[in-house]
Amino acid sequence: MIAILGLIFPYFALIGLGYGTGRATPRPIEGLAWLQVFVVYLALPAMFFQLLSKTPVERLANPAFITATTLATFAIFLTIFSAGYARTRGDVPASTIQGLAAAYGNIGYMGPGLAIAAFGPEATVPVALIFCFDNTLHFVLAPLCMALGGRSGRSVPAMMAEVLTRIFTHPFILATIVGIGAALLGLHLPAPIDRLLTLLASAAAPCALFAMGVTLALRPLKRVPPELGYIVPAKLVLHPIVVYLFLAFAGPFDPVWVKVAVLLACLPVATNVFVIAQQYGVWVERASAAVLVTTLASVVTVTLALYLMSSGVLPADPFAH
Repeated sequence: MIAILGLIFPYFALIGLGYGTGRATPRPIEGLAWLQVFVVYLALPAMFFQLLSKTPVERLANPAFITATTLATFAIFLTIFSAGYARTRGDVPASTIQGLAAAYGNIGYMGPGLAIAAFGPEATVPVALIFCFDNTLHFVLAPLCMALGGRSGRSVPAMMAEVLTRIFTHPFILATIVGIGAALLGLHLPAPIDRLLTLLASAAAPCALFAMGVTLALRPLKRVPPELGYIVPAKLVLHPIVVYLFLAFAGPFDPVWVKVAVLLACLPVATNVFVIAQQYGVWVERASAAVLVTTLASVVTVTLALYLMSSGVLPADPFAH
């Protein structure tokens, strides 16, 4: 347990440092814009490209793993969307944000660094696959559900164009596609470019987590929405359990891949859920509260999940004989 606490401490400490700095020296949130551009468009894509371009390409094709993890995430979304739909008596936009809050984890900012620190370079491929397909799922669900709820205001062709644009212009997904292409071609970059990418990749986690902490500080929690009573346990407890069970029935898989998938499912609500809420003007303050509360609670749940996996209490293949 001490080793696990030592492993996760730097990641949550960086969020804490960002939060403390944001509270101690408040600046307009717009001041984070260039740091976020650096993280999203340069640092994290460099990390994904570097890791994937050096991965044997035969390890990238695993449709059973992709199907199991994506369906598990969709099952969580559908469950909490349904709960929100019943609670709001048919408010599709609000229910959509609730569903996303339960299913859309912080797999971009926190996922790669934490998974690789916990499980080594073997975590690279499952992280990239889960990131690409979970994000594609969310990019489809958000505009589709908002259109059904009357918040989109776009025609079906325009909505489909928006979905495809968001998928194929996302820096992380582009970096993943280019990285897989480099692996297929056996491409080796010149040493100076490789060192540049290494510097950018090394900056990804510190900058992303610090920026996340500052963002949380500049959006203080005014009240705890009652909906968090089912969203928080769904995101931090139910999501990893469902992912684990789906992989158990679809497997067997490499134990590291199973552990990575469970760890990513344990992560708190992604800040993108707040961005989507802002984009459609629905459930904005409560989405911000969900990000903050799950981030604080995930210190406990992520630590516990890592302990259960490392101690063998949660075996990677529960049906093995």
